[in-house]
Amino acid sequence: MDLLYTLLLVAIPAIIVYLASYLSFKKIIESEENRRKQELMVNNQKIIIPIRLRAYERLILFLERISPENLIVRITRPEMNSGELQEALITAIRSEFEHNLSQQLYVSIQTWESVKNAKSNLIGIINSAMDGISPLSPGIILSRKILTKLVEREENPVTPSIEFLKSEVSILF
Repeated sequence: MDLLYTLLLVAIPAIIVYLASYLSFKKIIESEENRRKQELMVNNQKIIIPIRLRAYERLILFLERISPENLIVRITRPEMNSGELQEALITAIRSEFEHNLSQQLYVSIQTWESVKNAKSNLIGIINSAMDGISPLSPGIILSRKILTKLVEREENPVTPSIEFLKSEVSILF
């Protein structure tokens, strides 16, 4: 009985010390792991935020470049007929879009959808402006009709997308 009592007297404090040490070390290790994770996240943000900002910049530049008034001025040549102008405008839009496809990795799904919608809406406006125009008529006629359609819509098809991108960038800050 004395032996059992002595054994318990030694074993119980040893078990308590062991459990206290175990729990303390576990807490310290978890705390250190959390600190490292946060440090890694902060370091990643230092790398990712500039990349994301460049993606937003490139997409805004893309939208500005395909804005009808900028696109028409840049693409139209005096010798073009309406069919050639339509093809050149759509080719330029698609080429610009393909050049910026990789930017979808760095922006939200909603942002990318907004950019795709702007592109599609603009191509739709160009195609609908071609209705009733002979492909052999001067390109200036198509240009005027596209600009007239924009005035009727009261909003450039790329403006909502640009505003959406700007609002998303403001969230980053």
